[in-house]
Amino acid sequence: MAVTIRLAGRSDAGRLDSALAALARDLGDTYNASPEALERAGWGDVPAFRAQLAEEGGVLAGLALYSPGLSTVRGGAGLYVSDLWVSPKQRSGGLGRRLLGAAFADAARAWGACFLRLQVYDRAPAARRFYDRLGFVPAKGHTDLFLDEAGCAALEGER
Repeated sequence: MAVTIRLAGRSDAGRLDSALAALARDLGDTYNASPEALERAGWGDVPAFRAQLAEEGGVLAGLALYSPGLSTVRGGAGLYVSDLWVSPKQRSGGLGRRLLGAAFADAARAWGACFLRLQVYDRAPAARRFYDRLGFVPAKGHTDLFLDEAGCAALEGER
């Protein structure tokens, strides 16, 4: 049976949640999302992400979850792939590449994306080799910085 890829819809929030929880388990991460939180974020008034779902015979085989971003350095919009998951049964068959291609094509149509950005854990050497084979190169000259919920609340209080 062939694997098909399609844009996720509101009714897929539960399936997204299951796949993202599986990705978190694979990576040894905590997972704090829920189908309801994904539905609000993905299909609310201002959607925060889009997702491509890969299915084989109605069974979820993989997903790519991505958001828009703007780079004045690159001169346009791009997409940030926050999550890419392929089921163990489907790994090494090209599905990850297909999901990234579908995500980029959708972002190019939706908001004119001209680049793709993602992060890979240092503790995931197989994932790094996959991205290297696709031609991804490490960013140089900057460091990712994060502000947690408490820091954001303090910052918001500065208004």
